[in-house]
Amino acid sequence: MPDDGVVRVARERRKASAVTVVHGLAGGEVEALGKELKRLCGTGGTAKNGVVELQGDHRDKVVAYFEERGRRVKRAGG
Repeated sequence: MPDDGVVRVARERRKASAVTVVHGLAGGEVEALGKELKRLCGTGGTAKNGVVELQGDHRDKVVAYFEERGRRVKRAGG
């Protein structure tokens, strides 16, 4: 992923389920943002290697979360 300061929010398919994937986060904020996004969406997920993965399709909530905080965000992928 490019390191241009843009947070990218994508949906991926894992077996028969959707997974929301967030790229473009700084290493130190991944754990805290992962916890906050899981609470916001009311779902499980993981935060590792600079990527947050949330179970289910929560792109709209995640994009709104980052836009409210003044971050540049881009919907990517399916």
